Amino acid sequence: MALIHHRVSVAAGVTALLLAAAGCQFSGKGGDAAGADKLKSGQVLESQLRAYCPQVELREGTAFFTQYAKGGDGDPTKLLLQAAITDVTRTCSRGNGQLTMTVAAAGKVVIGPAGKPGPVTMPIRIVVLRGKDVLFSRLYKQQVQAGQDATQWVFSDRSVVVPEPTAADIQVFAGFDEGPPPKAAGPGAEG
Repeated sequence: MALIHHRVSVAAGVTALLLAAAGCQFSGKGGDAAGADKLKSGQVLESQLRAYCPQVELREGTAFFTQYAKGGDGDPTKLLLQAAITDVTRTCSRGNGQLTMTVAAAGKVVIGPAGKPGPVTMPIRIVVLRGKDVLFSRLYKQQVQAGQDATQWVFSDRSVVVPEPTAADIQVFAGFDEGPPPKAAGPGAEG
């Protein structure tokens, strides 16, 4: 019975908080549209909530990063570490004809049998496309202090800037990117 009262109390508290926040954000003098423009600094306008902010996607094959000891590719006993991106998100703001996004990714890194706890560098790339046109592309070196157990990490870039879109036609990708494969040393060499 106490559990039911607790859940009702929590639900009532959340509802009251949401109503109070809604009242603060959308109340204006007289409740008219002109009052909405007179909101206090830091409050969010409805037009901002409805504005287009492209979702962040993971391309196939970019959600995992695996590193092996030299010469041990594919050998589970030579695994140094494995990392995964488990969540991505973004926020958007507009100004001066530009769309500025904060793009974030979160995940975990696990040390393998051949690895040891300590600093780990993971290559993360953010790309923004409109059709086939690359509007933004940057490779980051995310540093993580990996522990003996799975270590959570968060990456964030607040400076992803592209021209403000006139349609919902932008794609944003985040993922691991180890760069191009090594060039072959000569005829018959494998890379």
